[in-house]
Parts: sequence; structure tokens; C-alpha cells
Amino acid sequence: MITRLVKAGLAAALSVTTLATGAAASSAAPADAPAVPGQHVTVSLNGFLPSTTPPGPGKFSVGWTSAGTQDLTGPTHITVDLPPGFTTELGMFYSTPYDYTFTESVSPDGRHLDAVLTGTRRPGHYEFMKLTVGRDFTQQPTGQIVATVSNPNDTDPTGHVTVLPVDGSAPTPVVPAPPVVDGLDTTTGPGAGGTAVTVSGSNLTDGMVLVGGVPAAGTCTDTACTVSTPGGSGSAPVSVVTPGGTVAAPIAFDYTGAPPPPPAAPTVGNLTYTSGPVAGGTQVYLQGANLTYGTVAFGGVPAAHVSCGPSFCSATAPAAAGPGPVDVTVTTAGGTSAPVTFTYTA
Repeated sequence: MITRLVKAGLAAALSVTTLATGAAASSAAPADAPAVPGQHVTVSLNGFLPSTTPPGPGKFSVGWTSAGTQDLTGPTHITVDLPPGFTTELGMFYSTPYDYTFTESVSPDGRHLDAVLTGTRRPGHYEFMKLTVGRDFTQQPTGQIVATVSNPNDTDPTGHVTVLPVDGSAPTPVVPAPPVVDGLDTTTGPGAGGTAVTVSGSNLTDGMVLVGGVPAAGTCTDTACTVSTPGGSGSAPVSVVTPGGTVAAPIAFDYTGAPPPPPAAPTVGNLTYTSGPVAGGTQVYLQGANLTYGTVAFGGVPAAHVSCGPSFCSATAPAAAGPGPVDVTVTTAGGTSAPVTFTYTA
């Protein structure tokens, strides 16, 4: 779901610079520096604070970059927290092609934004969302704006937090502590989902709870996450993903009764490119329906760099044994699509 940016206004006069913490750049890494992890993501923040002359909203971009050596996979969690006196509404996410799922919500007081992007991203890929930030001009601004990012496959906690003090002072670099999970208050519930579960522990702030690998809607404090389970079946592992890392719960959540109905079968209408060399490497876009979490195959061979949203997939054609037509399909939990044709050329 892509949501709109509301009440957009002109940028205010007071500008600030990007303040990235935890992963400062240098011309040469020390000899004992750890290697860049396969999957890594970093966050940045830049924009303008709300102005007083004349009163106007602030404009901010929250961006995240796939900084590892491999494609970034799985759900990426983004949060923005505003200090007292500042508020925001839903942001506008900018990214094409639409080979992803993006959801977001804002707390009732307008000070906490929570978003989840699910899609595959190649190393170096940058994405961002824009926020309009309002301010209560009757009080002196204090505190800081904080943006975080996390991903269950990212084991490096650096670069996951960016801080912007609203008084213009220098930020303190932040490398968050790893999360700890003690247990769940509820360990069973119907396959349809919707069971309220509290995950207790420490260092859980800005966390995302996964049940069977699927994000569960809810909120986290430092000591607890309260969520509603997604639909599922069988015994599902529970984990909490925070900017400080990912931790598994000591016990699984067991679904009881009938599982939820499977999603509708995927369909593919067309390919943007219908031919390419036998060596592979052709970037192909597939349009259709019910494609979320899909995998793509060319003649039964898995494609590379696959990312699927509800109605759009991107994929790179694998190499083929020889020239000629092959079937291209998308497979999800709902089944496999009827094939469309891609022709390999000599």
C-alpha cells in the first residue's frame, strides 16, 4: 500500500544537514575493520525544520540504502520519532518500479511513524520517503528527530540510527544495543490470526515482530512489543527485529484450527521484454495480479534479483542452454501463474 503525503507546504527557511550516525565514512578502513556484511542497510535524514517567519511546516526525507554485498531481502523496518511539539502524518514513498509492498502507520499523537518495505534490493539501491513536519510554535523546541532502519538479515548494527537535534547541536553517534526476548504471554491462537501477543524483553524500542517470518502489526517499547498475529499454520517461530539486531523468542507461536485460506493464484499479463541473449542478464518486468512474495522462473530455472509487489515483479533472466522460447512463471503461496513466453536469442 502506498499512502499519500498530506498537507504539503513550502520548505521552511531553517535548513539542516544529513546526520548519519554509527557508520562514519573514512578514506581507508583500519586493518582490523570487519568485512561489510552480505546484507546491510543504512538510514539517512535530511531536510528543513518548521519555520517561524512566516510559520510553515518542515520538510524531511528519510532515506535508506542497501549497503551490503548481496541483495537485501526480507522486510525492512523504518521508524521516525519526533520530539514533543512536533507532529507528522503519513509520508509519501518514492520508488520505482513497483516491485514491493510498502505499508505505514502513524501513532495517534503524530510523533511516531512506522513503515515496512518488503522487496528485494540490490547493493547500492537508495530509496526514500518524504514527510511534512508540523510544530507547536507556542513552545521552545527541544529534543531530537530520530530515524531508524532494520532488517532481519542485517547483522551489522552500524548505520541503523540517524539523529537530528532540533536545537542545531551536534548529534551523539548511536549504535543500539542488541535486543533481548524473555518470552511470550500467549503462545497459541487461531490460524486466521488476530491473536494479541505481548513479547517481553529489553532493548526492543523501534522493533518489528515477525511471526513465521511475517511482520505482525503492533508497537514496541523498550521492554515489550504488543502485536496482533498474522494468519498462519503450525508452529511459527517468533523473532524481534530492532536497529540493534534480531533475536529469536525462546518459544514458538502455535496456530490452532484451520489455517487461513490461501491467497488468490498469481496471474501474469505481459513482460516488458520478451527476448534476450542465452547468456542471461536481461532485466524483465512482469505485470499481473496477486504477485506478492512471488518467485520467478524462466523455463523452470529460478531468475535472479527477483522482487514482487502485488501487481509487479522485477527479475533478471538466467542463462539458458540454448536459443528458443521458454515459459516464464510466477509462483506464490496461491499457486503458479499461467506461463508467458520469453525467447532466448543466440
